[in-house]
Amino acid sequence: MPDTPAPAPIPAATPMSAPAGTGQRLPAAAPGAAAPGAAAPGAADAGVLVVGAGPAGLMLACELALARVRTVLLERDPAPPGFCRGFNLNARSLELLERRGLAERLLAEGPTAATTAFTAQARLDLAAMRTRHPYVLGIAQTRVEEILTEHAHHLGVRILRGHRLNALDLDDDGVHAHTDTPDGPALLHAGWLAGCDGGRSTVRKLAAIAFPGTPARRFTLLADVVLTDPRQIPFGVNTGPGGTVFAIPRPGYVRLITADPHPPQDRHEPLTLPRFQQALDHALGHRVPIARAHWLTRFGDAARLAERLRQGRVLLAGDAAHIHPPAGAIGVNAAIDDAMNLGWKLALVARGQAPETLLDTYHTERHAAGARLLRNTRAQALLAGDDEELAPVRDLLAELAQAKDTAGPLAEEITGIATRYPAPHGSGHPWEGAMVPDIPLQHDTLHDETLQHGALIPLLAHTGAGALLLEDTTAAEALRTAAGPWADRVSAATVRPGALPDTPAVLVRPDGHAAWAAPPDQAPQTAAEQLRAALHLWFGHPAAAVPGPGAPDLP
Repeated sequence: MPDTPAPAPIPAATPMSAPAGTGQRLPAAAPGAAAPGAAAPGAADAGVLVVGAGPAGLMLACELALARVRTVLLERDPAPPGFCRGFNLNARSLELLERRGLAERLLAEGPTAATTAFTAQARLDLAAMRTRHPYVLGIAQTRVEEILTEHAHHLGVRILRGHRLNALDLDDDGVHAHTDTPDGPALLHAGWLAGCDGGRSTVRKLAAIAFPGTPARRFTLLADVVLTDPRQIPFGVNTGPGGTVFAIPRPGYVRLITADPHPPQDRHEPLTLPRFQQALDHALGHRVPIARAHWLTRFGDAARLAERLRQGRVLLAGDAAHIHPPAGAIGVNAAIDDAMNLGWKLALVARGQAPETLLDTYHTERHAAGARLLRNTRAQALLAGDDEELAPVRDLLAELAQAKDTAGPLAEEITGIATRYPAPHGSGHPWEGAMVPDIPLQHDTLHDETLQHGALIPLLAHTGAGALLLEDTTAAEALRTAAGPWADRVSAATVRPGALPDTPAVLVRPDGHAAWAAPPDQAPQTAAEQLRAALHLWFGHPAAAVPGPGAPDLP
């Protein structure tokens, strides 16, 4: 299912300016609604202000609050949407959400499928992937957002709906956001601001971040409708003399998707029911009456990637950072991926524990991932067309998508399971940069408590911090000592014998990726020096060296 943009356009943005303007501060939260450590008069309203309550914004707010950063989430719409953009989570999202203890709840709410659409002629074999979740989960994006909203409230995120961002001012202390609220204009001050406000992002425009790429050339119509006679369109692919209609059953209605044969000059022009009825009848070659419509929208195959994901104290994630053809319904999944990469890094910087340069790794890692996302979705969109010159390519890729030796790597690339980040202080171990599997742990000591989590994934979910996994070798004590000054951000745990292949130790980032692995048979002190370098890069200043003035520890 495609992840489609909301049909309503965003008004033109006001240029970002300095110094800070004037305005009324946002009113205090109602009793019980504020995050722990609410700001005192004259202090920042938040450590981080997140704009946009879609999957990227909600996930990022949860990550920040888990790391005890005071977080406020602004959403321009007064209530959640009455429509659903997409209906799936892929294996990459499930791996990430599992590392926050959320995957099991989501998996309990929807069916899974071991294949997904790849080209018009082929299904992609997801069962061939190397992952604990070799499938796609069928779950409405609206339900994912509801669960993330509940989680955000539980963590103390303050969510303000009906608050529209109009302008940004910057000063030495952070960002001043000018907003329109149900009670009138208000000004909110935060140390950092993250734009998660969609493909027509106001934050991106205010920050003057270029959005290069290719404009939409083909348009598709989507309608959630009630048919007068549902038997007239079987579920699945329906091909007629004028085109193809994809029908997806939903409770109480059906989702219909078909090409727009005559898109309007203004691509933001609202789609009407008569216009969709005309396109539907044209594709099928006969009339299929629609009784009523729940939601109608038009989306294109534009592919754009923000030139920068960070501009000073402003960052972008999700559709604000990249838009792409809807092939593979990857949008919500890429949004969660961005948020999980950014959240722990921004938290360390916002708390004064790491230098701002840590945020440059967010741009490096996720801009490259965004480029791969655009390449993959553009390729799938081309293959889904009717260009006869591409028929041999379609046939070849259809075979590769099902062949034993190639189906797995292809599915891992398309879904993001193959995601691997640079490891500057690495030893060349095959795990470095990749997602670390669920390593079994010995009982150990964690912050003066007996470690009962049993394995890496529940440990990451419980702490939201990094982890140093250690084999019980002669090097273990030197590595524990080296990691000691970062104990408030990295949990050291002994693994069960033989759990780490060809290494006595692995440093795991909070998002589950390996940042460093010790070479086998290396001198303990040399390994300890390499570990300290990796800890400095990924987890900031050691506790004894955390800067004081100018870098407040935000509760």
